[in-house]
Amino acid sequence: MSELVPGGNLPLPGGGVIVRVPGPFDVSALITDDGGKVGGDADFVFYNQPSAPGARLHGDTLTVDPPRLRAGASRITVVVSPADPGTPLGRLPAPALLVTDSGGRLVARFTPPRPRQETVLLLAELYRRGAGWKVRALGQGYADGLAGLARDFGVDVIEDATPAPPQRTPAPPLAPTARPTTMHTLADFSVPHAPSPDPDGFLGLVNSARAGAGSPPVTLDSRLASAARAHAAAMASAGRLGVEGPDGVSVYQRITAAGYTYVTVGEHLVSGPRTPAEFVAYCLRTDGPRRTLRDPAFRHAALAQVTGGRPGDTYWTALWARPLTPGDLPRTAAEVVDLTNRERARAGLHPLAVDPALTGAAQAYSTDMAVRAFYSHTSPEGTQPWDRAAAAGSRMRTIGENIACGQRSAGEVVDGWMNSPGHRANILKRDFTHIGIGFAGGGPAGTYWTQLFGG
Repeated sequence: MSELVPGGNLPLPGGGVIVRVPGPFDVSALITDDGGKVGGDADFVFYNQPSAPGARLHGDTLTVDPPRLRAGASRITVVVSPADPGTPLGRLPAPALLVTDSGGRLVARFTPPRPRQETVLLLAELYRRGAGWKVRALGQGYADGLAGLARDFGVDVIEDATPAPPQRTPAPPLAPTARPTTMHTLADFSVPHAPSPDPDGFLGLVNSARAGAGSPPVTLDSRLASAARAHAAAMASAGRLGVEGPDGVSVYQRITAAGYTYVTVGEHLVSGPRTPAEFVAYCLRTDGPRRTLRDPAFRHAALAQVTGGRPGDTYWTALWARPLTPGDLPRTAAEVVDLTNRERARAGLHPLAVDPALTGAAQAYSTDMAVRAFYSHTSPEGTQPWDRAAAAGSRMRTIGENIACGQRSAGEVVDGWMNSPGHRANILKRDFTHIGIGFAGGGPAGTYWTQLFGG
């Protein structure tokens, strides 16, 4: 695996490749010829038009099969913009580009310098060189948004003087034409998901129980509903409950595959209730499920049921989550640092200062563990914490690392580390002066945490 720097390039393996940018971003792609121009509306791949010959977008993942691209296509530019269109990229974590081959092996990773006021970022390009293809890291930002980006790629953009409120309805198809494509509203490219309907009254039952506990209401989310249905079906086909289905996919991986990036998540996997009312009643009778249902941190929910296994068995999946918003990663990292420094203060030690290089390495490693579904201080390529710190630009002489998975809050993860002698020793090591924190949702465990220490 290669860490790319802006302008760096790398040959790609033959066959298809997978490009992923996890986090609170919308991913798009522009397919161009040698002249750098799109050939029509079909060359723009985004959530409202998620596929083109040889390119398919699903959530935060773009799959590219170069031999199947349209005739004359020689370049694919990968673009990211905030999932919340009103948020500058500078208020979000730096997007991390992960390129894997068709077998799931990580080929390249690129984390650009953090943008400032830009609203769109050209992250990388895949381009033909001779008989093969390469990837080049870009990191070029646009302050005037998708409109400026589109114009540079030969797209005529007509913007309304007073844009209509953004909606998630599909844009009307644009007629093929020999001249550049016209796109009437670029605000439509990144807008919130509409809530799902509540035909069974599940939401009313849940929010009544949450109101009684002083928790804010949740809304139903279509992405969570899709993941819940898939997981309930997987459990029904196996005839058993489990966080991981018989296909080897965890419920958390189904959530991220559906395009939902979360900062905290919970689940109820149950067999037995016959109706949503019985399901909610079951949750409220038991201490652990009751705490999850009433947890004030959650903002979205979904419920699905599938009958399978023994005749008459019904398998339920309820999901609870809060989406990752621009401030969540720095806020969560700050909470971990604060709790860590409180433990050091109790031991009479100096506080640790946040270090950007350690933070970048820690965040990249948490993301890597979630994306590639492994959990170890040694990466699949054999890199160790000090290797990753050095690659991120750290010059610290002493490096230490704590990792954890499955915890759902900063308090929970720091408590776990402090109750483990080895992790506690790192937190309370006198020689350490700096720290970086990483957090990512997804993977088999649901959450992945990294503390990277330096001194």
